[in-house]
Amino acid sequence: MLAGLLDSLYGGISIGAVLLIAALGLAIVFGLMGVINLAHGELMMLGAYTTFVVQNWFKSLGEPWFETYILFAIPIAFLVTALVGLILERGVIRFLYGRPLETLLATWGVSLILQQFVRSVNWVMVIGIALFCLLFFGALWVISRRADRERIRSWAIPIMVVLSLGIAFTIGKVLSETFELALTKPWFGTQGVDVTAPTWMRGGWLVELPEGSFQLSYVRLFIIGLTILCITGIYLFLQRSAWGLRIRAVTQNRSMSACLGIPTGKVDALTFAIGSGLAGVAGCAISLLGSVSPNTGQDYIVNTFMVVVVGGVGKLVGSIVAALAIGTMNYLIGSGILALLFQPIEPLFDLFTFFATTSMAKVMVFALIIIFLQIRPGGIFPQKGRSYEL
Repeated sequence: MLAGLLDSLYGGISIGAVLLIAALGLAIVFGLMGVINLAHGELMMLGAYTTFVVQNWFKSLGEPWFETYILFAIPIAFLVTALVGLILERGVIRFLYGRPLETLLATWGVSLILQQFVRSVNWVMVIGIALFCLLFFGALWVISRRADRERIRSWAIPIMVVLSLGIAFTIGKVLSETFELALTKPWFGTQGVDVTAPTWMRGGWLVELPEGSFQLSYVRLFIIGLTILCITGIYLFLQRSAWGLRIRAVTQNRSMSACLGIPTGKVDALTFAIGSGLAGVAGCAISLLGSVSPNTGQDYIVNTFMVVVVGGVGKLVGSIVAALAIGTMNYLIGSGILALLFQPIEPLFDLFTFFATTSMAKVMVFALIIIFLQIRPGGIFPQKGRSYEL
């Protein structure tokens, strides 16, 4: 019994660690900009697929290189998803600040686009997108160099959009008919892909107990260590760097920060990029726990939002406590350990046995969260200050 309980606690903490990495980025973005980013789960999915691509590339280099791929996959996943997040903020979200419903719908639409993109992406699509960007943004650069740019922008931009789309689509059609199999085959498809952990991360550390034994998986230990590293890095960045000071200032009072000369637009873009990058790191961790599919992000996004809300918006300590609590409760209830602990009490035993599945455990945890928020609507560590009270 003790060995099973400790094993479940360890599994719950490791799941909580993944939730915490994802929730760190979400907490920063939500706390600073008030943006509910429903595409955050898809950014995690992109990080997981980036890990898969890096793994395959290192595998082609030989066994010694394959053993180190995860050390390169983490920063690459961070950079890829940070770039996608920056494009999302500059291209969509910055036009919707102060309009939460529109932001919610827009990011939900982006999440669907990213899911379908991963299912369908191939060389023809990539070439077409690259060609469109080259033509359209090249035309914008040419227009910006003209003296009469303000006068012609209103009619030149729609024309360039149509022409760029037409040229990119035509060339893509020609390529797909000429090199049908080579360029039109999807890179990933709808099926899940697997990321193989390096040899030194396989197996685990066997812990012997008087009543049995349990194993501390090296993969889960690595994820916990990665979470600690991310927390430390974010804390040092926010507390010890100039941009971290600007982010904290904008979080507390955006109007006053703007009056003091802080570039709030750049702060928003940087914050969204960092939050998205952390989602990519979380996706890298997720890829080590199971198969990766276009729907991977949907399995974690709700729990991630719950971590932010329960912990207290913008509170790092609250996110840590909430992530560990939610991850552990999900694992304890879903694995049936709580049912065994309450076996002498028949009503509680029957209750926890009914919820002793992964899906039903989430239902019970959400019900407990709703009850908790009725008592403390501000979360474990609610915001304090004049803006909160107003």
